[in-house]
Amino acid sequence: MDFSVILFAVVVVTGLISAGYRLLFERSRVAVGAADADRRAATDGDAGPTQSLPLLVEYARALFPIVLLVFVLRSFVVEPFRIPSGSMLPNLHIGDFILVNKFSYGIRLPLINRKIIPVGAPERGDVMVFRYPNDPNLNFVKRVVGLPGDTIGYRDKKLFVNGQSVARAADGVFPFTQPKLRGRSAERHLETLDDSTYAILIDRELRGRDMEASVPPGHYFVLGDNRDHSNDSRYWRFVPEDHVVGKAFFIWFSWKSTSGGVHWSRIGNRIP
Repeated sequence: MDFSVILFAVVVVTGLISAGYRLLFERSRVAVGAADADRRAATDGDAGPTQSLPLLVEYARALFPIVLLVFVLRSFVVEPFRIPSGSMLPNLHIGDFILVNKFSYGIRLPLINRKIIPVGAPERGDVMVFRYPNDPNLNFVKRVVGLPGDTIGYRDKKLFVNGQSVARAADGVFPFTQPKLRGRSAERHLETLDDSTYAILIDRELRGRDMEASVPPGHYFVLGDNRDHSNDSRYWRFVPEDHVVGKAFFIWFSWKSTSGGVHWSRIGNRIP
């Protein structure tokens, strides 16, 4: 089940318990406590201990403001994600924990993800988190290369936007560390799309997937930076606007997926 649904359910349950107890039972509890105090005072002058709250109500009252704050921050401000695959190498590694700005692309209603206040929109070159169109329960992270109305081409492992080849420059070699690819390497290139410059990987041992597509209104075309090891819009086409989650911008923690241990050099890096 989606974590947002679970978190919302916890907010609702703890809120109902806290508010319901106050509305339905608080007055009677106070009245009974006052009567007991008067009775004890009349007999021995000792009002005795005050009646305690039921344990469930105490837990609900303590938990409610915490989960409410987390839900609001996660829904409208920033949300953490973990990178599970190498499709965005060399910029995002397996085991990176990233923060996603939920405000950049507009304020959306939680759970149904409907935009209610337009603040901004994805731009070419953004690293975007979205719900996978073929399974909305999964979150994907890819780079936006096509906006609504764009014509995107991918030929001979080169990207074309509206008929123009996207500039890139060779930048050395990247050795793969994943167990299945260990011992192999890929060409590293610096690609410049509009105002964004970022690294991509090209694996010459694999055949490229040539294609061309026009991005329909309300949709986006996305690619993985690890071009030959990415399940992206070349295969399942477009990301609907209502599947957009937010803009990835920061690595707040990283765990080495192969050798274990904290990857200290990656913590605190901004995502290009």
